[in-house]
Amino acid sequence: MALLLRAVTWGLRPWRGYCSRAPQRGLSKGFVEALEAVVGSPHVSTAAAVREHHGRDESMHRCYPPDAVVWPQNVDQVSRLAALCYSHGVAIIPFGTGTGLEGGVCALQGGVCINLTHMDQIRELNPEDFSVVVEPGVTRKALNAHLRDCGLWFPVDPGADASLCGMAATGASGTNTVRYGTMRDNVINLEVVLPDGRLLHTAGQGRHFKKTSAGYNLTGLFVGSEGTLGLITSATLRLHPTPEATVAATCAFPSVEAAVDSTVQMLQAAVPVARIEFLDDVMMDACNRYSKLNCSVAPTLFLEFHGSEQALAEQLERAEVITQHNGASHFSWAKEAEERTRLWTARHNAWYALLALAPGYKGYSTDVCVPISRLPEILLYAKEKLKASGLTGTIAGHVGDGNFHCLLLVNPDDAEELQRVKTFGEELGRRALALHGTCTGEHGIGMGKRQLLREEVGPVGLETMQQLKVMLDPRGLMNPGKVL
Repeated sequence: MALLLRAVTWGLRPWRGYCSRAPQRGLSKGFVEALEAVVGSPHVSTAAAVREHHGRDESMHRCYPPDAVVWPQNVDQVSRLAALCYSHGVAIIPFGTGTGLEGGVCALQGGVCINLTHMDQIRELNPEDFSVVVEPGVTRKALNAHLRDCGLWFPVDPGADASLCGMAATGASGTNTVRYGTMRDNVINLEVVLPDGRLLHTAGQGRHFKKTSAGYNLTGLFVGSEGTLGLITSATLRLHPTPEATVAATCAFPSVEAAVDSTVQMLQAAVPVARIEFLDDVMMDACNRYSKLNCSVAPTLFLEFHGSEQALAEQLERAEVITQHNGASHFSWAKEAEERTRLWTARHNAWYALLALAPGYKGYSTDVCVPISRLPEILLYAKEKLKASGLTGTIAGHVGDGNFHCLLLVNPDDAEELQRVKTFGEELGRRALALHGTCTGEHGIGMGKRQLLREEVGPVGLETMQQLKVMLDPRGLMNPGKVL
């Protein structure tokens, strides 16, 4: 949400197409040859186009290219690369699919980008134990395709087909969080190459238990660490049974308050909803146009229910009663897989639907998360602030867990508008903190939200994080300039 804080400060040139030409330390020929000795010369590149591709993500932060990009093929090579870089004082930047939203892959000090996508094996599947071990090149969609015949699935869905280890690194979540939890709830164990090349198994090598009370939670330390403490080279994930039946539903409301009140009441009534997404009227208009829907242009909830046929009938009935009590209209069901896919594809394409409203404009995305009881208050605040600021923006979010996104259209040539976006992001983040929430529910801190993190955790919390960072990375070479 403070996505533009630094970008605006850096000369009002935050857009993805701009690539920084700031002086970088550079790598000696001998060091590049040493990299090639580890992974082979075909798996090392210093080409400008390759470096620039790896110096940016999906955010508006300017591109900061690394000095070299390497593609290790196995964990031993990752370990040797880390040890080599660390011994020479060269920064290390992990890279997955590049779908982050807070500049997490920008090489602020140059260095070596370690692209982990060639490590793409599903190492071990334990269907009886509901667990799987994946390498960092395995994406969410690839895993679920592999699991299709097992009666199991991995439900954490951030929208993008992100790498699963990257999702662990950013503490990702998504539309299914209200029922299945975030990555923090679904990572059992991690294999991590520490900055100096040592190999750590955060819960013990090969372990995939349901629960433990043994020692410090090292797995939790690395989930959400955004590549600042080590390189995740495999993740042991919790799997879930594929639902017997699935039904989606949409319903329109007369106001934002009515939609959010319905959300809170469904959760209070213990309706086991699997997904509950909110889209405001502007977002619904954009989705209708872009995804060829025919929904009401009004504040709308997208819902999904999982269970047996009998259970689904009861869940839908209870949900419909609650929504109608709050003035909902056009409550429609989607039982067929094709229609459900169409609805959720439209939801996941909301970002592109917004951009299509104003060709030539750029998009800015922020997320915050608050206790569910404070959600109506902050959503109304966000709508009022958008209107008062004169910005064109929409709200879409995973309201079942208190998390939502503000998506804004911005003229990249209008410095005054950029300043208003900056101010909006700061004020929304601080409002979330004032309501006992967090400055980010799933995007992470990256480059843009470091000041808000300081305000969120306080001086002792920040100092404790800094001490952990120094202990694991005393030279400050792991993804420098992020989080802290």
